[in-house]
Amino acid sequence: MNGRVLVAGFATRHVVQSAARAGYEVCAVDHFCDQDLVWNTIDREKFSDLEDLPDAIHTICQRHTFDHLVVTSGAEDLPTTLPLCGTPKDKIARFLDKLDIQHFFEAHNIPVPRLLAAGDYPAMVKPRRGAGGWRNTIVRDAAGLSAWENLYPGIPCIRQEPVQGVPASVCCVTDGSRARAIAANEQILRGNGESMFGFCGSVTPFDHPLCQQMITRAEQIAAASGCIGTIGIDFVLGHETAYAIEVNPRFQGTIDTVEMAYGCNLFRYHVDACAGKLPLVSLLPRRVAARSIIFAERDIRVTADLKRLVPYVADIPWPDTFFEEGQAVVSVYGQGPTRESAFLMLDKHISTVRQYIR
Repeated sequence: MNGRVLVAGFATRHVVQSAARAGYEVCAVDHFCDQDLVWNTIDREKFSDLEDLPDAIHTICQRHTFDHLVVTSGAEDLPTTLPLCGTPKDKIARFLDKLDIQHFFEAHNIPVPRLLAAGDYPAMVKPRRGAGGWRNTIVRDAAGLSAWENLYPGIPCIRQEPVQGVPASVCCVTDGSRARAIAANEQILRGNGESMFGFCGSVTPFDHPLCQQMITRAEQIAAASGCIGTIGIDFVLGHETAYAIEVNPRFQGTIDTVEMAYGCNLFRYHVDACAGKLPLVSLLPRRVAARSIIFAERDIRVTADLKRLVPYVADIPWPDTFFEEGQAVVSVYGQGPTRESAFLMLDKHISTVRQYIR
């Protein structure tokens, strides 16, 4: 074993799995504690709300000592005395606030959707804190903005000029001053309803005329960020320009398709980068990998045991788990030599999964 690591955050299965594959003894503090998280950990602590996260970390630390702490969304800036493997708190703070991210991009001459003055519409409204894009929406007038503010009362937000294009991201590893892009990803968003800009999957690698421009800018951003380890930079690829959208100073939801497509281990890259070691050369993809998150179309109780569908599913709920309409149920994968073949397999697996969650 390479040591014992604690992975803490709202959702950690993707990082836990990568760490276990890298040869670490893994414990987790997680909101879900799905079946496949349990399979890959020696111990875990479940929590309900983010305000309970510090106590959950304290509880598991009473049972174990750790060589590394790795954090995911919701735990990035928690105070801790554990040996952090990732971006320090003083460096990570500005990338947890979308207004500070905006100013960072502008200061480094990175194309970014401009901030709008009060009264300018249409506007992309985003909460200043938060991940996954679930509260992002386009408002077209003052009434639309008031509706958003009533839906999310007291939530500070930014208002940007909407840009048309393809949502994408770049997975990078950085040692605090240098960076190397690992993979470009196409992002799959919900595309409709209240959470139309919410992340719900990815395709890796991504083939687009602006990919090289995006990768170059991502490495520039990552190197200038001061972040350490594996991070992600989100973009919208417009007609001629790759617009930077966010810096995610942590492991991303694309880790599954990156590892599947490239045959690599991002946790190992993360630990190496924290020690000042970056990959010497860029990787070549072995296949195209696609992931889609399946959401409950109504209130349901999943009584079937979806572990029978491994390895085509992940984030596997326990039998008899109840899901409210709109909640994420399970992740489904597809892969193949081309994007088309990967999606054919993905669609086939989604059809199979849906037979068990009706």
